[in-house]
Amino acid sequence: MPARCSRLVPLLVCALTVAWAPASHAVAPPNFVGITSEDLLFATGQYRSATLSQQHSAGVRIIRQAFDWAAIEKSPGKYDFDLYDAFVRDAAARRVAVLPVLHNTPPFYRRGSSERPWCPPRQLSTMAEFARALVRRYGPNGSLWRASPGAHSMPIRSWQIWNEPNLAIYWCNRPNAREYASMLRVVGKAVKGEDPGADIVTAGLPDSKLRSAMPLEKFIARLYRARGKRYFDTLAINGYATNNAQLSELLRRVRRSMNRKRDRRAGIWITEIGWGDAGPPHRYNVGSAGQAARIASSFRLFGRLGPKLRLRGVVYYSWRDHEPYPPKYNDMWGLHTGLLDLHGNPKPAYHAFQQGAAAAVAALH
Repeated sequence: MPARCSRLVPLLVCALTVAWAPASHAVAPPNFVGITSEDLLFATGQYRSATLSQQHSAGVRIIRQAFDWAAIEKSPGKYDFDLYDAFVRDAAARRVAVLPVLHNTPPFYRRGSSERPWCPPRQLSTMAEFARALVRRYGPNGSLWRASPGAHSMPIRSWQIWNEPNLAIYWCNRPNAREYASMLRVVGKAVKGEDPGADIVTAGLPDSKLRSAMPLEKFIARLYRARGKRYFDTLAINGYATNNAQLSELLRRVRRSMNRKRDRRAGIWITEIGWGDAGPPHRYNVGSAGQAARIASSFRLFGRLGPKLRLRGVVYYSWRDHEPYPPKYNDMWGLHTGLLDLHGNPKPAYHAFQQGAAAAVAALH
């Protein structure tokens, strides 16, 4: 989807973007279908190449990947891109794009206690400089592509800024939509300064029922009240839902909220969705058959309602099941959302995803 005209984009660029926008919106973007694949960033050699090829065959055209600010900028102004260079290059070689999530402030820039990693930076200018460095590296004419002139290049054009700021854990225990709008303004302006045609994507916003969370629609309303629509092109939703009816209702609610704020041009990107097939009882743990059925029905929904909702794309979470995380090693439904099991064997969900993705893209064409 072309970037919307906003104060972040020069007027001439906006005019050209509008002039060349497709006449019909019922066309799926080439990277409409995405996946989260946490095992790939640290993978090497044949495993990563083979997995990327398998993902492409399954219909995946974009991988959502956290670009860990603290891991890249290990001391002020010093960036280590080696890990991400290899990942982005390998994805491009398999014709898979990357959606970066800019997240995790380094402790020397962090607001509040340095022991709380999901606090925003004290000064947004530090994050803006980090964003500029990323665009100069991975964006159009980025240094990564110039260094490998014979390799296939897929410059990063969409940038997701932060993750789930309406949850207390990801905003210093006090969600604040006005502060998040300021982050979008400062960091988005930095990205647009390097690539005026870039797509600024909001953090994925969940419809969380946690008592410590700010309700989704309240957060969106406050984001718009803070003039947030000037600072992003695509609103991202982490759209977990028990079934198709709830998912449809959620997406329609979000679209109505955006339209009421006269923001019909902005797209919606579902940057997380998924169901577990094992683990402790949970409303999103629906068993093997339920997981496959919900994936299939959700893609039918996306194909049917995509143009009306201005759906930019969908990212399934996740590619493969995970072992419980240290230090507590607690099991949870989210460790069982994979299309593959722990041993790399396809589940029924894999085939539902492959068929559903192809059908949705075909319907949008």
